[in-house]
Amino acid sequence: MLRIIGAVFGSVLAILLVVAPASLATSPSPAPSPSATSSPFSISGFLRNAGAPLPDVKISVSGEGFEGSTTSNANGSWTLGVPKSGTYEVELDESTLPEGVALAEGQENPRQLAFGQTSNQTTIFTFGAGIVVQEGNFAQDLTNRLVAGLSFGLLLALAAVGLSLIFGTTGLTNFAHGEMVTLGAVLVFAFNAMGLPFWLTLILALLGGGLVGYVQDAGLWKPLRGRGTGLVPMMIVSIGLALAARYVILFYFGGATEQLPGAQSAEIQLGPISVSPNNLWSLIISAVVILVVGLVLMKTRLGKATRAVADNPALAAASGIDVDAVIRIVWVVGGVLASLGGILWAYYRPGVSFNMGSQILLLIFAGVTLGGLGTVFGALIGSIVVGIFTELTTVFGAPADLKYVIPLGVMILVLLIRPQGILGRRERVG
Repeated sequence: MLRIIGAVFGSVLAILLVVAPASLATSPSPAPSPSATSSPFSISGFLRNAGAPLPDVKISVSGEGFEGSTTSNANGSWTLGVPKSGTYEVELDESTLPEGVALAEGQENPRQLAFGQTSNQTTIFTFGAGIVVQEGNFAQDLTNRLVAGLSFGLLLALAAVGLSLIFGTTGLTNFAHGEMVTLGAVLVFAFNAMGLPFWLTLILALLGGGLVGYVQDAGLWKPLRGRGTGLVPMMIVSIGLALAARYVILFYFGGATEQLPGAQSAEIQLGPISVSPNNLWSLIISAVVILVVGLVLMKTRLGKATRAVADNPALAAASGIDVDAVIRIVWVVGGVLASLGGILWAYYRPGVSFNMGSQILLLIFAGVTLGGLGTVFGALIGSIVVGIFTELTTVFGAPADLKYVIPLGVMILVLLIRPQGILGRRERVG
């Protein structure tokens, strides 16, 4: 077994050593400035007029003691790295626009742009004669944010369901789960940079997530369980594992925010709802996968065995259930779900960065805690609540910097009223 585990670890390390540097060498990012490759924070956008890209247009960024400029590439895309999170002024040099092209009426230039919890901010300039930028009404904004919140909540639920299954079967609060989310997006970017078909990169990324889940349990958590290690020391080990994994990814992937294929797409109109195709696909894929996981847990022998281990591992073992095998499967499934959530999160942001999983880790924990620790459907409901409140904050005038804070406040209020969570069971403490 030790030889097998060593071989698996060696294979994963070899993949990182070969794939990650290759991905950096063939990065498809659009003509970044020198600072864009050395800073984890960047401002980007794309310039198009009536569907045609606008190349060689100058964009200047200033603020937080920084001044820099770049030009759009042949696809109209541009990216400029900035030294830190903060508020910046972005200005388009209208004298560099092609003849006959002008900013649409009502466009703010220069404009203020503030970073929230993400390391990449996108701003779009609109062009065209006779186009007037109008502010949408409150009902339409509310509807659009509800749809975006549902999409965000469901992709959070993908990661939260895996985390909840792991907690339910082992009692472990795994702080390295955020890095499993990051891994899915990073693997897709790396395999895509190698020139593989996109559908194959998705399959390999999901398999990679499942492999990492298997290796974690076989090489680390099962030996710790066998030695009778307490849950608190194991939680501390998971924090150390999260930090180590995060900075290994940083070392090989780099600190810049990269884009997956098709990350930038125009929104489509579905009646009164304006939604990007990426968010729509994210919503559909998340809902289908969570439904399948729920049916497996409720209707199959594996699902019943998983629920039995979560309820009482000792009784499940006495009933003939292989507890270690069930836990191993849970880790593999949790890794696959986390990787899928990371891929969808990379399209939702949009962008891939070394710390993208840690940025939403607290929201994942909030969804699990709010719904009820160890309950799959509780994690689903809790994540949807967190996602919707996250997106609705800006509709009601809350600052963008508080976008991820208010849902955590809602979680605290709910737990004050119902400590076990929405679907959790009441238990005696002490």
